[in-house]
Amino acid sequence: MAGNGTEPTVDFRTAPAGYNHWKLSVDGRVATLAMDVREDATLKPGYRLKLNSYDLGVDIELYDAIQRLRFEHPEVAAVVVTSAKDRVFCSGANINMLGVSSHAHKVNFCKFTNETRNSIEDATEFSGQGYICAINGTAAGGGYELALACDQIVLADDGSSAVSLPELPLLAVLPGTGGLTRLVDKRKVRRDRADFFCTVSEGVRGKRAADWRLVDAVVPRSKLDETVQARAEALAAKAAAGAGAKGIALSPLQRTIDGDRISYPHLAIEIDREVRAAHFRIQAPDAPPPKDAAALQAQGDASWSLALCRALDDAILHLRLNEGEIGTWVFHTAGDADRVAAHDALLLDNADHWLVREITLYWKRTLKRIDVSSRSLITLVEPGSCFTGTLLELVLAADRSFMLDGTLEGSNLPEATVRLTGMNFGPLPMGNGLSRLQSRFLAEPEAADALKAEIGKDLDAATADERGLITFTPDDIDWDDEVRLAIEERASYSPDGLTGMEANLRFCGPETMETKIFARLTAWQNWIFQRPNAVGPEGALQLYGSGRKAQYDKGRV
Repeated sequence: MAGNGTEPTVDFRTAPAGYNHWKLSVDGRVATLAMDVREDATLKPGYRLKLNSYDLGVDIELYDAIQRLRFEHPEVAAVVVTSAKDRVFCSGANINMLGVSSHAHKVNFCKFTNETRNSIEDATEFSGQGYICAINGTAAGGGYELALACDQIVLADDGSSAVSLPELPLLAVLPGTGGLTRLVDKRKVRRDRADFFCTVSEGVRGKRAADWRLVDAVVPRSKLDETVQARAEALAAKAAAGAGAKGIALSPLQRTIDGDRISYPHLAIEIDREVRAAHFRIQAPDAPPPKDAAALQAQGDASWSLALCRALDDAILHLRLNEGEIGTWVFHTAGDADRVAAHDALLLDNADHWLVREITLYWKRTLKRIDVSSRSLITLVEPGSCFTGTLLELVLAADRSFMLDGTLEGSNLPEATVRLTGMNFGPLPMGNGLSRLQSRFLAEPEAADALKAEIGKDLDAATADERGLITFTPDDIDWDDEVRLAIEERASYSPDGLTGMEANLRFCGPETMETKIFARLTAWQNWIFQRPNAVGPEGALQLYGSGRKAQYDKGRV
């Protein structure tokens, strides 16, 4: 099965035993992630991963390692990110890979690496796993962006180790994984210094790097390991979260692809290529939840909340990268709403338990991944559906939602309802820091607060519409036509225009570092990455490494 017509399908499922590029080790409360990229282990032919440069395959392993540290090693409180290669940390995204990749692949590659770096910061803030980056050589471009995602950066002071963001002078593009934003928003580097730093291809080293806040410390190479280990142990000693916790194993994710049907536990996806839509069909749990957090942990990754989240996460990534022309995602649910509510209650009532915390945070990240996906989102609330609590977030995340008013002729299924739980009021925020209800009612925040009185109630179409939870409520006569027209209409519009419109409309309210990164990423990738100065025949990205100088159109647009 080919993805995007020309590029091979990329599988996001992996495990440490199959890593080609990372070495993960755990010693008590300190873990080490050592980057050791295998040059020939590329996702596609046409380039080699020299100098610890990376392609999407390298970052797929990194994402998996971060996930496993959170679920399999909750006792870890400090993670050291370093390089296993001598005198080179990471030279960033492989330039030749970018040169042979489609625009869609480049955009999805950068989006996924952004999400992976965000997950590092999320682990630091919410899981008590602080990240320390030990730069033992050159950290250029995406290599320095990886360091910027860490809580602390320690640089070897040896006359050659340096940090740099050389994309503008060398490639006529910009750092693709949040480098500019993290530089000034997170590390609060002075703007004039940041300007110089981003235009000098050789980067900054030594005392100046520390003085300018580009790194937290510089130490002699001979003391780098000792210094970083001391920092990691100090970080672990202060952390209370996870101490004494025993993790659960993340078993291989079960997935089958049969033509245009993709099946996981609790989730099936049906692709309609004629209207370029993917129908996500989510099944409610088939059993009550475990009685408490200890029983949940005994279930491990087979628990409904975790198993469904893993399936949804993988499906999003698979469709984003491998099915680029499937531009509309339609969400359906089916099953017992009471059981969905009971599973939500288990998470809410045991929020202090490490595994419950991680499952909830995983749902938060997965729903955020839906928010930033360049796809039209439609949710259909039908008789027999179970859009309750966590699953109701899919209604609130949709660009449009439809809820059947009444029942379908000839069906014995009960009237469609939706149900709020405590999960809709804070545990699953968007990138703007607000819940989806708060984002929905930005002009009238009291309306979001008033909905707390509806928690636990089954709301029919008329009530859900009155409360502002649904876009449209057609009856049995109009249902099929309205849904069909909405999906067909989406397929008739320009995908570029839809991407821009949806990205603008989904994130209202306060701007955060996360929304800045994704908003700016969408803007520059869909413009700069297609400009002749970068990707034209005489553009810098095309001529990189050839010895020829790029020829720029000097007009300022």
